[in-house]
Amino acid sequence: MDGSRLAVVIPAYRESGTIGRVVTAAKEFGPVLVIDDCSPDDTGARAKAAGAVVFRNPTNKGYDGSLIRGLREARALGFEYAVTVDADGEHDAALLLEFRRLLLDIRLPLVLGVRPRKQRIAEAIMGSYIKLRFGVDDILCGMKGYRLSALEADGEAEDGHSIGTGPAISLLRRGAHFAQVPVSGKAREDKPRFGSGLGANWRILRALGRVLLQDIGQIGRRPTADARL
Repeated sequence: MDGSRLAVVIPAYRESGTIGRVVTAAKEFGPVLVIDDCSPDDTGARAKAAGAVVFRNPTNKGYDGSLIRGLREARALGFEYAVTVDADGEHDAALLLEFRRLLLDIRLPLVLGVRPRKQRIAEAIMGSYIKLRFGVDDILCGMKGYRLSALEADGEAEDGHSIGTGPAISLLRRGAHFAQVPVSGKAREDKPRFGSGLGANWRILRALGRVLLQDIGQIGRRPTADARL
């Protein structure tokens, strides 16, 4: 399959147990770029051995920093589109075929994965607001597809506390057309890297708070649609 226009971007931190098979499955659909977020284990080495191009952060940048770097590196390498995939193996790589179709054939600027259920109460709260605001069912799913040229001017994508939602929300604010794809996969067996309990819920609610503040700041402004989207 010709994947020369599309890259698969995988932010990864301490995922040596899964990254090899994730890369192996994903590279059937396009070149794979792994952003190793200064992992203390051999995540980067295993990703490279499996066939990925690996970029290592000199210090830990968190998921948002790694995500933004991955999208920028893909653009710099000449790719037109990118699909982000979690490094823990939860996403079924076969879904990349549908993401690729919607991005390359239908030419949508944004494709969003939708998981079968929310994992935390804060996800349900944030999800309800984003659904009401933009019509999106699962903004927190890590599997998303982007037309990279549409992200060039996205200042909001720099937000380091968006837990991976910054680029997508910025596109949605600009009126981007999008499609949603049901995402299935195998739940990870060990402790989630995102965390659990109160800490994880707080991070999600903080991200929602930033979205709400941005929305409040836009009250009274005339929305402008981007013709490219």
